[in-house]
Amino acid sequence: MNRFDWQSRLHNEVYATFPEAQRKPVIGITGNYGDSECRLTEAYYKSVLRAGGVPVIIPPLNDTDAIINTLDHIDGLLLSGGADMNPLYVGEDPSPRLGNINAERDVPELLITRLAYNRQLPILGICRGIQVLAAALGGHVAQDIKDAAGQRLKHSQDARRDEATHTVSVEPDSILSGIYDLSAQDATLFVNSFHHQAVDNPGKRFRVTATAPDGIIEAVESREFKSIMGVQWHPENLADGLPIFGWLVREAARYREVCELHSRVLTLDTHCDTPMFFPKGIDFGSRDPQILVDLHKMTDGRQDATIMVAYLPQPKLGETFSSKVAFDVSGPTEYADLIFDKIEAIVARHKDYLSIARTPADLYEDKRKGRHSIMLGIENALALNGNLQNLRHFAQRGVVYITLCHNGDNDVCDSARGCNTHGGLSMFGEQVVREMNRLGLMVDLSHGGERSFYDALDVSSQPIVCSHSSCRALCDHPRNLTDDQMRALAQHGGVMQITVYPGFLVKDGEATVLDALDHLDHAVSVMGIDYVGLGTDFDGDGGVRGLADASEMLNFTRMLLARRYTERDIQKIWGGNFLRVMSQVQASRSL
Repeated sequence: MNRFDWQSRLHNEVYATFPEAQRKPVIGITGNYGDSECRLTEAYYKSVLRAGGVPVIIPPLNDTDAIINTLDHIDGLLLSGGADMNPLYVGEDPSPRLGNINAERDVPELLITRLAYNRQLPILGICRGIQVLAAALGGHVAQDIKDAAGQRLKHSQDARRDEATHTVSVEPDSILSGIYDLSAQDATLFVNSFHHQAVDNPGKRFRVTATAPDGIIEAVESREFKSIMGVQWHPENLADGLPIFGWLVREAARYREVCELHSRVLTLDTHCDTPMFFPKGIDFGSRDPQILVDLHKMTDGRQDATIMVAYLPQPKLGETFSSKVAFDVSGPTEYADLIFDKIEAIVARHKDYLSIARTPADLYEDKRKGRHSIMLGIENALALNGNLQNLRHFAQRGVVYITLCHNGDNDVCDSARGCNTHGGLSMFGEQVVREMNRLGLMVDLSHGGERSFYDALDVSSQPIVCSHSSCRALCDHPRNLTDDQMRALAQHGGVMQITVYPGFLVKDGEATVLDALDHLDHAVSVMGIDYVGLGTDFDGDGGVRGLADASEMLNFTRMLLARRYTERDIQKIWGGNFLRVMSQVQASRSL
């Protein structure tokens, strides 16, 4: 074929079959800058291409719309090497040893890194890129590396860029170790070196995974079970550097798979306590650092819906309810109504992006229209104030479930943290359960004592739910369900929503998303896939490393796929099972 006959290629290669090309992960590569030009050495984009990705160069534009729209169209981010960063951007004065800075890149790269992190995008940082990762995400970069005695270290080789000049020791259980299939006995890589700055403190989000013989940090990776890694050397120039790019492309493909799954599956978190922060003046429309659930975080995590509860603290003997809450109300019923008024005001302010849903059909309609949904719940039937008629009132307000108690016995039932006042459900509690059945309100036994749980199963004509509970077999806490309770719940058609409250996942040490997944696995093994879900308890002290707020819901789904859950399984876990019960309960109402 005539090499200048590009039209033959168009017809014989591009249009000869359909689709025109295989869908491949798109990797955005930050471009360097100099002499009024965006620059990038070919080794970066050709390495991405050889690894199976599609490289796209991101120019250093300090424009928010450009950055965000770019992130919306890529599947992974590669932070390329280049000149020093201006230390003023991380709150330090420049040292005398600071090299040439590239101010054109600094702010755009810091912004795109933090925004990509919030969106759970896979990120690979190379040389300057690992330093940008640290600077953007809470670590620290030494402006000029020194040894323990304060002597400068030379990490800028005179040899060619494709020649390895020193070694790094790799942690055996790291991403790098897995990429290169390194053994604990031989965990060494040969690398090149072109820098005088380096990460000297990775911060809480990263762990060090490779060091040079002189102690300089050469690689970091996420401690939060995210697809984020940085290396100080230049693998794009090394003969054995391609596997690192292969890792990024594979993780980008998984990211795209998770995003597409979330576009098809309705994602519902069945319990969050964000209204507890209303007295602090939160802004649900901003990325508010006070709260774990807001519009930005739900969007970053591609979370469709949450059940936001009016939590009512249980007064102790001799205490008044008004002394337990921040707002001036006459009683618990008025307090619950005030919380719902405030939620409705939030929704009204953001009506183009947020809606109150009362039924499963409302949720699916909101998803179709591109809106997030809030459903209303009550945590503690103290809100009834002893009056059965208030159940009708709350049903008419759109409440979908009522958690019968909290940490303390009330007039409805005994709590898991109570004093066995009634020996289970009270006589009034039995009336409450029956009336909730009649009104189409779900009965929630999270926080309920074991006897209260079984009494509710006996009294209720409809399945009951536990909106935020975990497994006692894995963490012996009275708030968790025993295997017998879980089996009984499933036999009655109910659902159990695993929570990420740390104290309900592990007895000692730090809980992580891996512990939440272990509880989910156990619940599935005991109950079956049709009776489980997720109720995070975000803003009620729920949240663990790897699933710390609503923005990390994608991370949870990625880990479900890694544990071989199918899309159908994930649809059930992410709300399908809970909505089955909601539909059944609401269909039975007779107002």
